[in-house]
Amino acid sequence: MAVVPGGPSSRPAAGAQFFCTAGRGLEPFLMREVRERLAATQVEYISGKVFFTTCSDLNMLKQLKSAERLFLLIKKQLPFPVSSVSKGKILNELQRLINDDPESWLNAISIWKNLLELDAKKEKLSHENANPLKRKVGEDDITAKKLKTEQIQELQETKECQLEKQIEEKILEQGNFITEGEKFQKLQDDVMEAVDTRNQTNITFRVSCRCSGAVAKTLTAQEVGRVIGIALMKQFGWKADLRNPNLEIFIHLSDIYSVLGIPVFRVPLACRAYIKTAGLRSTIAWAMASLAEIKAGAVVLDPMCGLGTILLEAAKEWPHVYYVGADVSDSQLSGAYDNLRAAGLRDKIELLQVSVIELPLPSESVDIIISDIPFGKKFKLGKDIKRMLQEMERVLRVGGTIVLLLSEDHHRHLKGGEASSGPLNSQGGHTEEPGGEERLTPAEKAAVSEPVSSSFAASNQECLDRMPPLGSLVPVDCYRVSLGKTDALISKYKKSYSPGR
Repeated sequence: MAVVPGGPSSRPAAGAQFFCTAGRGLEPFLMREVRERLAATQVEYISGKVFFTTCSDLNMLKQLKSAERLFLLIKKQLPFPVSSVSKGKILNELQRLINDDPESWLNAISIWKNLLELDAKKEKLSHENANPLKRKVGEDDITAKKLKTEQIQELQETKECQLEKQIEEKILEQGNFITEGEKFQKLQDDVMEAVDTRNQTNITFRVSCRCSGAVAKTLTAQEVGRVIGIALMKQFGWKADLRNPNLEIFIHLSDIYSVLGIPVFRVPLACRAYIKTAGLRSTIAWAMASLAEIKAGAVVLDPMCGLGTILLEAAKEWPHVYYVGADVSDSQLSGAYDNLRAAGLRDKIELLQVSVIELPLPSESVDIIISDIPFGKKFKLGKDIKRMLQEMERVLRVGGTIVLLLSEDHHRHLKGGEASSGPLNSQGGHTEEPGGEERLTPAEKAAVSEPVSSSFAASNQECLDRMPPLGSLVPVDCYRVSLGKTDALISKYKKSYSPGR
């Protein structure tokens, strides 16, 4: 179900609440991914954001492929009524986000600290296991069992619950009555103690703010950041540090919600460490590969591979597959080779310098084809797109899958219409400009009351209705996604029969 802003955001007994930003159109991929990869519950969405609850540790959270950034949720609520109140009133309401509920902030910091501590324990164990000669015989097994027990306990109880338990134990031991104010002080002391263990005398922070819609016309991000920052300093005694803080607070105010969170990782999830030169946005490439339903032992082809982003994402996730990439461009293949070396995947992916309309492969020899069909002012595919798809259809086995990233113009050509700007490269080349893809900026204008099953299904059905059969290729799925300044369609086809028979 979609998020209803202003609804309860209570933290469950086990697990922490997070949200991820996602490119517009990738929300269904991300929701499916957090359920399958993280066993997430309470999965909800707003355009450009997916909220969920999970017990997963940092190592698992790092594995998310369709998300832009990951945040630990502090709170979400209804938007500020900017049209009916004065600017001063809005600024006062902003301060109340901190002053009226300080415990939610300290609870979030405690969970954040707990995630980091667990990650540090695993890192330490990893280093110790790398030096087995320094350990006694049997010590590895004992340590592993002990760590496993600790992890299970930590995943079953969040830091919030642990603090509650500690407070209750102190009450039983001392027989003293603890007021709510003293309980709050205990939470604050716990955070400060954690900071001291990291050789810091105080939490340093900065505020990152985004305003959109009517809010942006009334308040600037700088004004919001300043008000939130001053309130945090007064309430908790934290120190502002714009250059190198150990904590960042993110706030987004829009017409449909207000949300605050803590970035879990400084580097966005979408910035893959294993990709040396970026081409197609990695989140889009992974979504396309996931839609193809790749199985072990399959033969997967990208006949216009460019810098190899789709193949890299697929090979990292589904390694036991034979991957082939083809392109006519020397520079693109050179970049692809560099990416394969950087990712350690040279033995997993074979690259060929050939044209997409003259593939040196036997008919019906490929199980899956995944490709970003180039479009824009630099490309001139025109009516050649049909020739390209005919060649893909030839090499694909019956029952095989094709997943393509297509523009609106591509769809018009496939339906027999004329494109408004018809790019052409008679050899079917692919020129991916390194770094040319803008970051996906989620739109914040979509309604939030529709359930996922109706809103996304309706959008996908609209795309499907516009996808004609292409010979033996039958359309089975379609998603509209954002590429920054323009939109595109991830289109999935199945080959239903052999055209030559």
